[in-house]
Parts: sequence; C-alpha cells; structure tokens
Amino acid sequence: MLGRLRACSSIAPSRVLRGLLHRPRTVCTKAMADPAHPGKVKVALCQLHVTPDKEQNITTARAAVQDASKNGAKLVVLPEMWNCPYSNDSFPTYAEEITEPTSSPSVQMMSEVAKAHNITLVGGSIPERSNGKLYNTCCVFDGAGKLLAKHRKTHLFDIDIPGKMTFKESLTLSPGEAPTVIDTPAGRLGIGICYDIRFPELAMLYAQRGVQMLVYPGAFNTVTGPLHWELLARARAVDNQCFVLTCSPARNPDASYQAWGYSTIIGPFAEVLATCKHEPGTVYAELDFAQVQERRTNLPLRQQKRHDLYELVDKTVQRGDRGL
Repeated sequence: MLGRLRACSSIAPSRVLRGLLHRPRTVCTKAMADPAHPGKVKVALCQLHVTPDKEQNITTARAAVQDASKNGAKLVVLPEMWNCPYSNDSFPTYAEEITEPTSSPSVQMMSEVAKAHNITLVGGSIPERSNGKLYNTCCVFDGAGKLLAKHRKTHLFDIDIPGKMTFKESLTLSPGEAPTVIDTPAGRLGIGICYDIRFPELAMLYAQRGVQMLVYPGAFNTVTGPLHWELLARARAVDNQCFVLTCSPARNPDASYQAWGYSTIIGPFAEVLATCKHEPGTVYAELDFAQVQERRTNLPLRQQKRHDLYELVDKTVQRGDRGL
C-alpha cells in the first residue's frame, strides 16, 4: 500500500506564495489583518483507498499520514469520508462523536498521528454524530494532537442529473452553520468540504478574513468530476489569489459511489502545481507563500472592487457566531 501511496505524479514543485501565520489555535470568525509569513511549507494530499472495513480505513489513513510526514510534509490532508463508504446507508453506521478527550477511533487516530509527527493535519471528513444529528465534518489537528477546529459541511450535496447521478445528503445529514478559518504553523486555512467549493461566496468570505490557502476535502463523482473538479479549484484560486488544495478518495471499482480522484494542488495564479489520477497515492508540493503577495500586488483586485456597487456581507460576524 505504501508503495502505491507514493505513486501519484507531481507536476513541478511549486514556485508559489506569501503569507500565513505561526500563531497556533485561533478559529477566526471575522475579518483579520494579513498573517505573518512562515515562508514555505511542504503539503501532502493523501488519496486513499476506502473500503467498508472501518478498521482497515483507519490503518490505511494512519500509514499514509506517516509516509507523508517522513517525506517532509508539514501540512497533510485526508479526503472526504475517508473512514466509510460514501452512502447515506453508511453515514449513521460509521458516525462518531467528535470531542476532546475522545475514544472515537477515527478521531483518536488523527490526534495521535498529528502529535507523533508534529504536523498540521486536515482530517478530510468523517460522519459526526452530535445531539441527535449527523454532520459531514472535517477536523483539524495541530502538532500537539490538539483539535483546533472542526468544519461541518455547509452546503449539502443534493443533486439529480436524470440517468446519471442522484444523491441527497440531506436525507441523513444536517448542514453546518458557520465558516471555519484556522491559524496554524502551516498558515491560515479556510476549510470547505466538497460541494462547498461550488459556492464562490464562501471562498470570498475566507479571503476577506485573510486566508491564503483554501482546503477542500471532496469526493466528486465521475459525472461532474471530469468537467468541474479542476475547473472549480482553479476558479476559487484565481478569484481569491490564493492556494487551493482538493483531496479526494481514490476510485474503488467495487463501491456503489465512484469518486473521481485527481487530488490537486493549485497555485494563486490558477496554475496546477501537482496532481494525480484516480489510483491511491499522495500528491506533494512545496508552497512558497511569497507568490500570494506577488499575485495580489500585480493584480490588486481587492483594492479595485467597486464597494459602491456591491459588497460581500459576512452574516456570521453580524450574529456573533464562534464557529463549531
């Protein structure tokens, strides 16, 4: 498995970025000044083979994170619903409570492996059970294994393409109620999950709060994936002049839901820095944060916005949300 996990191809190491910050543990809920500059960071996207065997999925994820750390990654990302098959039947069965301290196996593994390797871990997503509801939830851990924040998928995947794809997450899952911005040693991150990437307003809100890296664990399918997966990632990057990371499960021919794969790292000029195909593997790139400031200086879009004609309203700040 580890040999396969190294097999994903990389397009050139990144030339890219500036800006994120060192302060650990701030979940941001309002506009903030630009963060300090950690310089460069090596990131890894773990495209995992997911099966109905939860214990095996946890073992596979742990090994992939360990391998990524050994290869120098300081920010590691897992895919959407990496501990279970992507189906409404599976979500209630595989769901875990997300608390600290925890005995939930997926959450415990993520905390342990982040601490053991002193990395920032964006834990893809798992089904979360909380107060009688189920959520599609991403956990972010620091190098001490501490849960920094969790993002509950804001926009649920409810689509109906006749003859091709019908899926309604809302049959089992509830939507999250807040955006999630986290300050980590690897930078200031804005988190979305899969379908969240289709909504540019969320990404714009993140950019307004000083985020310079958008991270989207996702499981696009083989109907929309070929046309929209890379297109949307590049669009969010060029709109907000920041890095975009998308991390998918590998395609499993035996699964009822076929994930597109193609986990990808996009630069702030919408360039593809690294990607892979649909097999299990890990995608690496070193992000140069100076490129974010360079792109924003060369094309000063934020200063050129016509606020006299339109504006982005952050309603979560207005109502005093504190995230999850």
